[in-house]
Amino acid sequence: MAEERNRSVYILLTNTGTLFTKMIKGYTRAPYNHASISFNRELSELYSFGRKNPNNPLNGGFVKEDIRTGTFSKYPNTTCVIYELKVSDREVEKMKRVLQLFIRKRQKYLYNILGVIGIALQEPVEFSNSYFCSQFVAEILERSGIKLWNKLPALVTPDDFRQSDSLQLIYEGKLSEYDPQAL
Repeated sequence: MAEERNRSVYILLTNTGTLFTKMIKGYTRAPYNHASISFNRELSELYSFGRKNPNNPLNGGFVKEDIRTGTFSKYPNTTCVIYELKVSDREVEKMKRVLQLFIRKRQKYLYNILGVIGIALQEPVEFSNSYFCSQFVAEILERSGIKLWNKLPALVTPDDFRQSDSLQLIYEGKLSEYDPQAL
């Protein structure tokens, strides 16, 4: 018997317009080049791999993001799409267990810049304790038994989420104008 998919997780794709995202966008031609995962519609439990300090693009790693402060507040014109993924209670429990491993060892994780280059070459570049944003989100899902694509997490791009039939679009626009109560 299939488990009921009565819970949701949310995938946030953003474009801050930073120099780094402009460089990535120049290659990918995709509208959004950063991915995060949230366990609630308000996006208050939002996680990814990105800037640890909004003012230093070179210091990256595992981050708990906040759509009202931090990096996103520095870029008020950030555009985004938010997708809902229906999941079971058991899948949410698994995701949160995997997430706890990242939280407990958050100081050890680095941003996988070479992995971003690996995507361009279609060659996965993987290091232990090193991820880029969409690789991290895909890893959380895959380790929880959710496989949206037939490829390694190290080859998943933010645009792959946008192209997935498993995700339902719930918002598109400026991140600063997102109102979860309006949905």
